[in-house]
Amino acid sequence: MATPTTSVNGTTTGRLARFVTVGTGAAAVQTGLLWSFVELGRINYLVAAAVSIEITILLQYVVNNAWTFSASRHTGRSDFLRGLVRTNVVRGSAIPIQLGLLAAFVQWVGLVYVVANIGAILISGIYRYLLDARWTWK
Repeated sequence: MATPTTSVNGTTTGRLARFVTVGTGAAAVQTGLLWSFVELGRINYLVAAAVSIEITILLQYVVNNAWTFSASRHTGRSDFLRGLVRTNVVRGSAIPIQLGLLAAFVQWVGLVYVVANIGAILISGIYRYLLDARWTWK
């Protein structure tokens, strides 16, 4: 039965809050990297976004493993590496979604790439959470 701190399936709402906190920090890092690659490195914003996303995938896995999903944390080397591969599959499969949204927001809506990236992160984040929660830390 659900309580104020659990959902119907028994997953604590605190886990979602931690996931959002980690994601928010990673979004800030990703957006900062994106800006740096585009403005300082003169890299195309979509290429820069793809590189920024992969860097933050690694960052988020380490933090989510230690904090967000601590109850099912991957502690051994093989478990940790298997989880890293799984999160890369999950989050890697979200890269086309995020890049597609980013391009659409820039080209069709006319948003500045940094603002468009934040919107793309928010929308693709739902997909990433559902797959990570149900597969990466299963």
